[in-house]
Parts: sequence; C-alpha cells; structure tokens
Amino acid sequence: MEIEDIYSKLTANFLEQLKNQKISAIVKKSIQPYKELMSYYKCAMMEVETKFTVLSEELSMQYDRNPIESIRTRLKSPESIREKMVRKGYPLTVDSIEKNLHDIAGVRVICSFPSDIYALADSILDQDDIKLIEKKDYIKNPKANGYRSLHLIIEIPIFLHDHKKLMKVEVQLRTISMDWWASLEHKIRYKKGLPNSDFIEKELIECAEMGSAMDARMERLHNIATELIEENP
Repeated sequence: MEIEDIYSKLTANFLEQLKNQKISAIVKKSIQPYKELMSYYKCAMMEVETKFTVLSEELSMQYDRNPIESIRTRLKSPESIREKMVRKGYPLTVDSIEKNLHDIAGVRVICSFPSDIYALADSILDQDDIKLIEKKDYIKNPKANGYRSLHLIIEIPIFLHDHKKLMKVEVQLRTISMDWWASLEHKIRYKKGLPNSDFIEKELIECAEMGSAMDARMERLHNIATELIEENP
C-alpha cells in the first residue's frame, strides 16, 4: 500500500472519530438537561403524592374511613412528550418542554365518592405552598365522549441541595367508576384497526352515564347508612 494511501486512510479514520466524538458531545449536552428536568418532575410527583398520603391518613382517622382508594403517579414518556410538542408546534427544547407542557408529571387520586373528590381538591389547594394554575371540572361538565374527572394543574416547590424550584404537576381526581370507565374506554376505542363506529361511541357514553348514576346512588346509600348509625348509637 502506498504511503499516501495509508496517510489518507488514517486521516479519514481520525476525522470519523472526531466527528463521532462531536456528535456524542452534542447528544450528551442535550440529554443531560432533559434528564435533570425529568428528575425534578419526579421529585414534584413525590411531594404531591406525600401530601395526599398525609391527607388520607388524617381524614381516615377523622371520619373513620379512608376517602382515598389509591394514589398513582406517572411521568410522561419521551415519545409522548415529543408527539405533543410536535402536534402543538412547540420547539423541541428543554426550556420549551418545561414552559409549554403542564402534564408531564401526573398524580391520579382514586376516591370513594364524588364528594370526596371536591373535599380533597379543596384540602390540597388550601395548603400554602400549593398554587393553582388551572382547573378543569369534567365531572360537572363531562367531555363529549363521556369522560369524567377533576383535573388540577398545580405548582409546587421542590427543595434541591442549593436552591428551590417550582414545578407543575397535573392532579386527576376520580371515583372508582370514573377510573374504571376511562381505562376500559381507552382499551376499546384505540384497538388497532377499529373503524369509526357510532354504536361503540353511543355505548361508551351510555356506560359513562350509568357509572355516574351509580356513583350518586352509592353515595346516597353511604349517607343514609351514616345517618342510621348516628340515630342509633
């Protein structure tokens, strides 16, 4: 092999390695801030989850029952974040994600009765380190497809080793039947290859209305049972 060929090959290999190093540095520079932001959202979710856990403990002693059936948290996936950013036309940057998306961190609280939803919402919003950013009541005003839930976007501080940071968390409060409907509705509506079906749409809405009626009926029974206990100590 000619000396010129060897030199050319070594130069090409060196340039390729240099190029890969630059790409790696760029990727690392982009990924690290994203990872930090996601860790902040995780901390915020833990703060909110803890607040509801404390409320659950307090109210279960006060009323001799636990108004919270379960608490679940979820962090929006990178794919979901990207899809929503692109769909809404926002720049794909870490600053833009934090500024424009308010539902990256989610806490879902499943309650026994509809009145528990509003009582818990009032309790969490009364705390002096919580700021309400947005409220959407899909219980009093259900979505057209039948969906019911109370959505709160709240801002909560997280305390890091050298500073405090305000983070947004979406809180969804639902009854057991609202959560059951939402879970099964998603599995039915988004089956692969399912064509538009007026029958399925109508049935889902009717099921949502039946669930709402069941919630009201069960709460009414609970109130009657409570009154009977109070009248017959």
